Amino acid sequence: MSADLLTASGLSLSLGGRRVVDGVSLSLHAGQWVALVGPNGAGKSSLLSILAGLRPPDEGLITLAGRAMTQWPARDRARQLAWLSQQGEAEGDIAVADVVRLGRLPHLGLIGQAGPDDEQIVQAAMAETECLALAGRRLSALSGGERQRVLLARALAVQAPVLLLDEPTTHLDAPHQHDLVRSLVRQARAGRAVAAVLHDLNLALAADRLLVMAQGRLQADGAPSDPAVRATLEAVFAHAFRIERFGQRWVAVPDLDTP
Repeated sequence: MSADLLTASGLSLSLGGRRVVDGVSLSLHAGQWVALVGPNGAGKSSLLSILAGLRPPDEGLITLAGRAMTQWPARDRARQLAWLSQQGEAEGDIAVADVVRLGRLPHLGLIGQAGPDDEQIVQAAMAETECLALAGRRLSALSGGERQRVLLARALAVQAPVLLLDEPTTHLDAPHQHDLVRSLVRQARAGRAVAAVLHDLNLALAADRLLVMAQGRLQADGAPSDPAVRATLEAVFAHAFRIERFGQRWVAVPDLDTP
C-alpha cells in the first residue's frame, strides 16, 4: 500500500457561526491523485486550506510525513507541501521566470543563491505547464489562463511530496485543462500525493480517488469505479446528472429531464 504522506483526523471548522468543515478524516497517499468534489458551499476550499496548514481547525489533527502539522517550522513545511490557492496569489510587474523561481525559496531561503539544479527544476516546471514561451513577459500582462499556468509552475517548482491545488483549472481553456490533468497524473506517478478541488466533474472522474463533500462533511471516499461513490456523487448534486461508463472512462451526463 502507498505511504500516507498527509493524514487528517476529525477536522472541524466554523466560520461566521456556520460549521463549514464537520468531522472530516482522510489520508493522502504517495503515488495517487485525488479530486475533491461537491456542490457550492460544501466546504472543499476550507478543508484544503486546513490541510495546507494555512488555517487552524477548531478541532482535529493533521499529520504531515508522520509529524503533527503544528510541529513543522514554516520553511520546512513549505518544502514538504506546495499550495495553489483559488485566487492565485501573485501581483506586481515581475517576469514570469522570476515568479516560477519563487518556488525554490523554501529550499534556498531569502539570501540563498540558486544553482544550476534549481534552474533546471524551474525550466522543467515551466515546460510542464507550457509557459516557457512566457518566460520574459510580465505577470501583469498575462491573460487569466496564462497566469494560472505560471502559478501552477511555481507550485511544481517546489518539488514538494504533497501538492494541494484549489481550483487549478480556473481560467484554463479545455486543452489546457486536459493538459493539467495529465500533469497531475505525472506528478502522482512520480511519487507525490496530489489533491485538487475541481468543479468539472468529468475531469474529476479521471482521478484515482474521489473525496465527495456536502454540508461540510465527507460523504464518500473511493475510486470512481466504486458504485457507492458514484451514487453519492449523483445524490449530493441532486441527481442533476448520471454517471455512465464511456470506454475506459466514467463521465457525468446531464439529466435534462430533472426538474
